[in-house]
Amino acid sequence: MLNRALRTLEVDTILKMDFFIRDLHRHIEKLYLEQLNNHHAPFTVYRGQGLSTTAFKEMMQSTGGLMSFNNFLSTSKNRKVPQQFATDALKTPDTIGILFNMTIDPTISSSAPFALLDNVSYFSNEEEILFSMNTVFRIGEIKQFDNNERLWLVELTLTNDNDPQLAILTARMREETFEGSKWQYRLGELLIKLGKLDKAEEVYELLLDQKSNHNDKAHLYHQLGRIKDEQGEYQEAISCYEKALIIDQKHLPSNHPDLADSYNNIGMVFDNMGEYSKALSFLEKALEMRKRILPSNDPALAASYNDIGLVYNNMDEYSKACAFHKKAIAIRQIALPPTHPDLATSYNNIGEVYSKMRKYSRALSSFEQALDIRKKTLPSDHPDLAESYNNIGETHDEMGEYSIALSFYERTVEIGQKSLPSHHPRLQEYEKNLQSVRKKLQLT
Repeated sequence: MLNRALRTLEVDTILKMDFFIRDLHRHIEKLYLEQLNNHHAPFTVYRGQGLSTTAFKEMMQSTGGLMSFNNFLSTSKNRKVPQQFATDALKTPDTIGILFNMTIDPTISSSAPFALLDNVSYFSNEEEILFSMNTVFRIGEIKQFDNNERLWLVELTLTNDNDPQLAILTARMREETFEGSKWQYRLGELLIKLGKLDKAEEVYELLLDQKSNHNDKAHLYHQLGRIKDEQGEYQEAISCYEKALIIDQKHLPSNHPDLADSYNNIGMVFDNMGEYSKALSFLEKALEMRKRILPSNDPALAASYNDIGLVYNNMDEYSKACAFHKKAIAIRQIALPPTHPDLATSYNNIGEVYSKMRKYSRALSSFEQALDIRKKTLPSDHPDLAESYNNIGETHDEMGEYSIALSFYERTVEIGQKSLPSHHPRLQEYEKNLQSVRKKLQLT
């Protein structure tokens, strides 16, 4: 039941099983430390399962990138049983049978705990090795086996803690799931990063009903504001952010960074609503506060420059927009790892400016930089990936390369329909773009 809840992100079940999740993780850690000296050389474990055809295609496109399992991961040293699981998956239509071949090198530095369960499992002959949640692997070779086009062997390698991409993806995910007394808050944050906005909203609404502390309530309203903004519910987003701001103004000093965050967030909602003068008023207030209290290369300053650049872009003041985005990129290239999602955001945003300036080669280069980072660091159905595919599609569309645009628009809509509400303005834009290019190609 737990793994199903983690796999499908059943929020209520996960919150109710808080104690069991922590206890199982700690037990795996204990066994891992006890068994560490038993592993002297790299070894292989196997896992068999089914993947939808769409998910498999996405994994094929991510070869060389990272793959994270958000559940407790059961594997076996014995290939026979996992291979049968992969074969059994073929009974389900539109499903690919996957046999993961996982190489584990115990000599590398890795904070991903795993344990051999022979002495504690009822099925001692299965040579089961259980990994804790959010274990991350690098995807290697993907090839068919048994001469069956629906059976594939996927090579995975356990990542090293020194892997820079892992530093972005895994360390935060593991911390957000287990460490600290407010792991439920971090679960909500993780769900937002995964693009599971409805699930994240469930977490924060449940917590809001339980909390009375003003710091907790301000944080929860802030997070709900983020979610409502992403969902296109802009008035509700402003309402949530204003509630957080009112609480913080009562209880925090006037130069506290959280106040700047609230001003900035309200400004961005007004930008989404097309009320640009109001947006600039709030964003400039946030920027001035951040410049007074933060170091010159702080990522929050980059966020301010980025967001003001977005507003100027929407106002068709492209030179100003470009200047602010370049300031944001300069800080982020110094302060952040090269595959950080915020860098992808900056590349994407300056690409949009170049596109409007009809500098299409620069736009494509920037959009492709953003897409490359996002494919390596985000889940395959994340809304930011839809944005990247759409922007590349729009650029090819503007260049008259309609067939190329079509393939990117189709990918955009496929992801958007999974990750955004049906009434979301961005999804409606994506579907409109797809219909438009089909007409240009006389496909409708």
